Amino acid sequence: MKPKPVAASAIHDQTSVVFPNDLNAYGTLFGGRVLDLCDRTAGVVAKRHSGRVCVTLGIDSVRFLAPAKHGDILVLKASVNRVWKTSLEIGIKVFKEDFRTQERIHILSAYFTFVALDDHLKPVEISPIGPETDDEKRRYAQAEERRKLRLSQKRC
Repeated sequence: MKPKPVAASAIHDQTSVVFPNDLNAYGTLFGGRVLDLCDRTAGVVAKRHSGRVCVTLGIDSVRFLAPAKHGDILVLKASVNRVWKTSLEIGIKVFKEDFRTQERIHILSAYFTFVALDDHLKPVEISPIGPETDDEKRRYAQAEERRKLRLSQKRC
């Protein structure tokens, strides 16, 4: 299969607004709410790249870096880091944006692993990714290290 460029399936500015029902007792965005948005966004990237229905296999390296509050705009950025035979890793970053100043603050990073499925819900081979930029090549190499760690933890 021919490699696809990272840019072909990447999402650069998926947005959402933090509403009152998205807040916890401290008045900050629920972690589960932002993870739901991340899973949906990463799922779109996985579908775009593979041309298949993809399901979430795992989420790791989730880092909550700063809170978001009512009225903040969330900006999600996601792209394929690496593809293996039937699975792929999507890296995602979330920023909160103050709508008054348009200042962006990085609030979350995570890695989602998806598996592509055929019409019988069996894993199916997908096209590799072709990293082009230095950043894409770095993320490609780091994804393999994370995969090794995930697989070693699976055996425990």
